[in-house]
Amino acid sequence: MRRTVLEQFPAGGPRGSRPAEEFAAARRGEGVAAEVVMDLERDAFLVVVPQQPQQPADRGR
Repeated sequence: MRRTVLEQFPAGGPRGSRPAEEFAAARRGEGVAAEVVMDLERDAFLVVVPQQPQQPADRGR
């Protein structure tokens, strides 16, 4: 499944601080299917949403 990154947060935030989770929760409150994943190579938390499959162009109209 392909995903789109909405925002990136460094993993080394202050203890007890969860800005990626708060950002994702705010997006879910807006009806966006946001989730948080860890990017180990960048040492960062990413807030992502699934990409919507593109609809084929309505040909012939």
